[in-house]
Amino acid sequence: MIMITHMTMNNRMLDLWADMEARNDMGIAKLLYDPSLPYHIYATYASDERGYGISFTFPDNIRIDTAPFQNLKKLKVGIYSDGTLVDSKMLLIQLLAPAQRDTFSCLCESLINTVKGMDSEESMIKSVISQLDKWRNLFDKAGSEGLSPAEQQGLYGELGFLKKLISKNVFPASEALDYWVGVDAAQRDFMGDAWAVEVKTTATSNPQEVTINSERQLDETLFDNLYLYHCSVETTKRNGETLPDRINKLRRSLENEPAALSKFNEKLITAGYFDEDEALYAFRAYKLRDESIYRIEGDFPRIKESDLRGGVGNLTYSVVLSACAAYRQSEATVFSTIKHDD
Repeated sequence: MIMITHMTMNNRMLDLWADMEARNDMGIAKLLYDPSLPYHIYATYASDERGYGISFTFPDNIRIDTAPFQNLKKLKVGIYSDGTLVDSKMLLIQLLAPAQRDTFSCLCESLINTVKGMDSEESMIKSVISQLDKWRNLFDKAGSEGLSPAEQQGLYGELGFLKKLISKNVFPASEALDYWVGVDAAQRDFMGDAWAVEVKTTATSNPQEVTINSERQLDETLFDNLYLYHCSVETTKRNGETLPDRINKLRRSLENEPAALSKFNEKLITAGYFDEDEALYAFRAYKLRDESIYRIEGDFPRIKESDLRGGVGNLTYSVVLSACAAYRQSEATVFSTIKHDD
């Protein structure tokens, strides 16, 4: 049995789930997420299994295939009749791991922000199915041992550059987040139409040496402007800024932009950062030593794909930045250039 309740809410899935959890109704309860949306999207809760969920109502003449999402470890996906609307079905996505509720809520919020502007129920429900394909991989990452020290350090540096793009008004927050593509396994960490920035964060005894992970990473062929942003940090146990500190500061700066905040949270999850792992990062803090930006052009020391003989690829090599002083540029120049490029 599905019990229906309508409620005006403050755009928070967690609030709706908490309300239904407190009521402890039998079966699957659901609350309308936002009556002003063009589609019927619900928060759902199954009290017998602490099943937090989200559902999307769509016309029953639209055919979607949920077979690829059966037998997932942490998500249950099904299609049911929706008795509240004539000739309608409901796509129900339930979380099977209650401990990951907060992560799931962030993904739900981001998904709603993605689909609410779509022009048809068919495009909306197909977008949901497409997003599900990402989710099944993300939840396999959750509950692991967290990010490695190198991954934490890399994410810390990327967030530092993202913070600059937002706080210095280079781009609106939501647009800046769109340019942060490193978490999606792109070749560079930030990319616009005609520019890209690769971020390198070092904390070694030789902070001026950075590792380049492929022959394409510093190849400017496809860009009008390609930059290398280098951040040198010192790691400490307490006296500094932890990765959760930096993340929470960015979240506070986005409090008045719900769409951007949802996008940010989803990017973090894609990067493998889950709030339930926050304690794992509490005793690794960072202090900024130095930072610099270099324009990749001319004789900047690097290996490009065109430099290689046939059959050679997937190179990893080092660049000594002390030999790159001639290519160093000011933040103001770089940000003015990439803003103009877009």
